[in-house]
Amino acid sequence: MTDKPTSLTQSPEGYNDWLAELKNRIHKAQQRATQAVNRELVILYWQIGSDILERQAAQGWGAKVIDRLAHDLRTAFPSMKGFSPRNLKYMRTFADAWPNLEFVQEVLAQLPWYHQIALLDKLKTADERSWYAQKAIDHNWSRNVLVMQIETRLLERQGSAVTNFEQRLPKPDSDLARESIKDPYRFDFLGLTDEAQERAIEEALVKHVTQFLLELGAGFAFVGRQVLLKVGEEEFFIDLLFYHLKLRCYVVIELKADKFKPEHLGQLGFYMTAVDRQVKAEEDNATIGLLLCKSKDKVVAEYALGDKSQPMGIAEYKLQEALPETLETNLPSIEQIEQELQGGSE
Repeated sequence: MTDKPTSLTQSPEGYNDWLAELKNRIHKAQQRATQAVNRELVILYWQIGSDILERQAAQGWGAKVIDRLAHDLRTAFPSMKGFSPRNLKYMRTFADAWPNLEFVQEVLAQLPWYHQIALLDKLKTADERSWYAQKAIDHNWSRNVLVMQIETRLLERQGSAVTNFEQRLPKPDSDLARESIKDPYRFDFLGLTDEAQERAIEEALVKHVTQFLLELGAGFAFVGRQVLLKVGEEEFFIDLLFYHLKLRCYVVIELKADKFKPEHLGQLGFYMTAVDRQVKAEEDNATIGLLLCKSKDKVVAEYALGDKSQPMGIAEYKLQEALPETLETNLPSIEQIEQELQGGSE
């Protein structure tokens, strides 16, 4: 007696779970294969760039050798992209910027080549490039997100808000909390003018919550807007409430469309206490407060935080801000490089 064939529309018991497991395995294998190919490509490009540097230095070869090398490599490997003169120059610049092959193998090879080009194009120093490269690896940034973080000067803004975290939080939470708060925050993706009021900004931030979370940084999870808290016989509403997954605590964010005033912290502290007593679970850490204001006097902010027992931070937000001229470059754009690599010809 033979088994009846299984209908394509009717799955046997346990089949769907098995299929889901197989799909997960295949996706992971594809990711590992892609990462392995990328790693080998980045190391190969570094080796080619290093060879060009050494031979030009030792034998006095000029720039023309790159054009000839590009032609010969294309002829030998017609199906491979990336051997244009421009990309070979990037390989040379890449090797020159990162002379330590071990660092390239262990760290940079985790990032695709287009990320490497962004780091070379947009940043001037090895320290800056190392910092952004590590952040891109830690947070799995796409190339576009990496460029956006560089252009909005994340390195300069991160950890620069006025806070009392060092005095009010234990280490290492105080360090992580400080690094999680920026100053200023860039909200130019909202398309609002500098005259926008608090409620309009708040509504726009929720409408663009994905970009808002990206600007806040890794670890923030959105809980709600205008969160109702009943204290006594009165109702109060928190502008924005988040939960920080790494700090394991709630984060109350209050918006002020004017300059910082010390009395703003009284309202923020009241909301933090209410969250601690009504929302926070026993295993959660103490709530953190962040006041976002249009402007602030740093000394006034430091004085205002001086006697506060709750962990708070004060930062500005910018609705509109032009990119600094220092970011302009005479090098070709990354989009031009991508088009050239994809086209395979000049």
